[in-house]
Amino acid sequence: MQIEINRTTLELVQGDITEMATEAIVNAANEHLTHGGGVAGVISRRGGPAIQRESDEWVQRRGRVPTGSAAITSGGQLEARYVIHAVGPIYDGTVRAAELLASAVQAALKMADEYGLKSVALPAISTGIFGYPMDEAAPVMLRAASEYLAGETGLERVVFCLYSQSAFETFARHITP
Repeated sequence: MQIEINRTTLELVQGDITEMATEAIVNAANEHLTHGGGVAGVISRRGGPAIQRESDEWVQRRGRVPTGSAAITSGGQLEARYVIHAVGPIYDGTVRAAELLASAVQAALKMADEYGLKSVALPAISTGIFGYPMDEAAPVMLRAASEYLAGETGLERVVFCLYSQSAFETFARHITP
């Protein structure tokens, strides 16, 4: 399923983000870029030790990555050249959580633009151990991406890669042409 926004394709796919043929994939990270569990753990294991090593170096040089922002490392052994680590909020039901989730999405897209990338794939940030309900996260993330893509961007393809069929169906209900 896909739509066009300002010459950029916004696409939904069901699959494994570590297998995406995009220049970058987005990791749902924590502020310390420790990639133990969830999508972060899978990306780190499949990409090899370079991802965690570069994440540790990022934090040593720049400090923790605040919620709502992003960092970038190589993709290690992944097909993607880069991993953009977007830090989403721990869900608490507040408007602030939605603002931080939108900010994390836009920070990831901005990072891709800053590196001159044409394609990026994002997971459903904060919906795992951070507890953000998929039904609430989907419209926030899609709206944040749409707003970003309506502006000046070099991105040609933005993919929401959703692991489960139910996550895909939830995002599909919220995508608007």
